Amino acid sequence: MSKISFTKMSGAGNDFIIIDKSLNTEFVLTKNEIGSLCDRHKGIGADGVILIEDSEECNFSMVYFNSDGSTGTLCANGARCAIKYAANSGRFSGNSTNFLSNELKYSGSFLEDGLVRFNLQNPQIVNKKVLIDIFNHQIPAVYSDTGSPHVVLDISELKSIFANVKAFATGLYNFPVVKFGREIRYDSQFLPGGTNVNFLEVVDDKIHIRTYERGVEDETLACGTGAVACALAANIKYRFAPPVDLITRGSDILKVDFNINENGPENVSLTGPAVEVFKGEISIN
Repeated sequence: MSKISFTKMSGAGNDFIIIDKSLNTEFVLTKNEIGSLCDRHKGIGADGVILIEDSEECNFSMVYFNSDGSTGTLCANGARCAIKYAANSGRFSGNSTNFLSNELKYSGSFLEDGLVRFNLQNPQIVNKKVLIDIFNHQIPAVYSDTGSPHVVLDISELKSIFANVKAFATGLYNFPVVKFGREIRYDSQFLPGGTNVNFLEVVDDKIHIRTYERGVEDETLACGTGAVACALAANIKYRFAPPVDLITRGSDILKVDFNINENGPENVSLTGPAVEVFKGEISIN
């Protein structure tokens, strides 16, 4: 049995276990251990695990693992938490930093109000129109790759398609996100990796979003790359001009900024809260 030290952090309700390699030099993460750490009943509880390491090229590097142990895609709220942790652990001074994730270089900064901004790579695919067959209906959606794959569905369209479902009448917060998310996540057109699934509703000129995350296989209180996908969809569908504010399931606000040119969005950033929740040690068999 070995002990590891960790820091629990939250990025707009999207929560992560931060493991600092410099403080846990002998510890090697396995898929089963990640699942145990993220278990909300028998472990620390989190949407994912972030491994922070020193880097010769940048201020630090981060490796993100979903709660099921999978990795390889970008986690934007996790990146904002990693920026905050790296500053707290003395890996950089000042307001700006650069770091590596999935062998790509990223940057971020602190704003005067204490919020953390993360600068993403330009999206590879934006607002590709798709049709999803689910529950004997065809649902229109848009697909974007914002560092992780996402589909975005508009609740107003779902209300009309499923007009006989009473729960939809009151909007996004009664919508069965997990039921629909699980079905759409494994749609054949998104294989082999699957997709994250976002649901968007505009109420009084405000954008509300909910997200089913693959790898977590459940709804999370926020999803950073999902917020970016929703902001880009709202820009096309409802002409929301950047920066775009989005209200998450946890009631925090994520701000997505970007420029649009002939080749699509660029200079994409995600801004929101990132806070340390607690620190501790846990024994791992």
